[in-house]
Amino acid sequence: MQWIMVHGDSDGIACGALALYAFKHMGIREIQVYFTHPAGLAEDLHHVKPGDSVFIADIALSEAHLEEIKEIMRSIVRSGGEVIYVDHHPAPLGMHPSELPGRIIYKTDASASELVYREALPGLGREAERIALMGAIGDYMDYTMWVKDALERWDKRHVYFEAGLLSQGLEGSRRLYDFKREVVSTLASGRLPSSLRILAERALAQASRDEEMRRYVERYAETFGLIAYVLEPPGSIGKAARYAMVSRNKPVGLAVEKRDGVAVMSLRASRSGPDLNTLLRRIAPTLGGTGGGHPWAAGARIPWPRLSDFLRLLDGEVSRILRRQGI
Repeated sequence: MQWIMVHGDSDGIACGALALYAFKHMGIREIQVYFTHPAGLAEDLHHVKPGDSVFIADIALSEAHLEEIKEIMRSIVRSGGEVIYVDHHPAPLGMHPSELPGRIIYKTDASASELVYREALPGLGREAERIALMGAIGDYMDYTMWVKDALERWDKRHVYFEAGLLSQGLEGSRRLYDFKREVVSTLASGRLPSSLRILAERALAQASRDEEMRRYVERYAETFGLIAYVLEPPGSIGKAARYAMVSRNKPVGLAVEKRDGVAVMSLRASRSGPDLNTLLRRIAPTLGGTGGGHPWAAGARIPWPRLSDFLRLLDGEVSRILRRQGI
């Protein structure tokens, strides 16, 4: 069995589609596409049986589960399976992804889908190039030299339209994993996001919800020191975090929703603000949670009762960092 484990956003979906396209052309018949996240990767890897191979892309490594992940990967390799890990998130504190067992492709200056297309599974061809472009655009990583060069081979407006449709449609299908598998299969077969009517319909509906959510955040966002935050926004918590930051003119914005007793958070910081990845990797474990991501866009999960403690610790760290920077 060949496992494909990816994130459920447009960059992860593009990675999954590129891998599915490649493995099918290699003649591999048993392929399982699985959607995961940093806090759930270790548990999901337990589904991989001896002799199976696993392709992981666009999943950051969590300190809380790092040793368990390394051991599972070792056991996969020892049993004759292959491990391919592709990522672009900042490395966990005190460890570089190159130390993982298997074939590791790790860089922070490109989207995961670009890394899959260019380095992990090279030679996929022109149709696959467009999939990688959609993933890069959806992850705000469309400024690399490769993206700029590749866009010259396509109509830029068309690619951006399809990338926007993919990103918005997936946002409107957040935990519909069977549907996301259909999207991966559609892209891997050479068809475009616009060929899936239901994806287009969800993208349009999501655009309307995003505007409602923006107005909600501007009305209800609160502040805690240097942190602007909003609880249970009616839409994307990533977008809500940015709107909270902007509407309250704070260096850090945070949006949180409650899932099964867990505070699931997305955070955004201004370009002159703190490195959220480092902060969250340091703070969240002290509260029994996990966190990390990119310097200016990251996420965390902690027990819901510790949310006020999290705000207090985060504000203290942000204040300390900005004072040190003279801001």
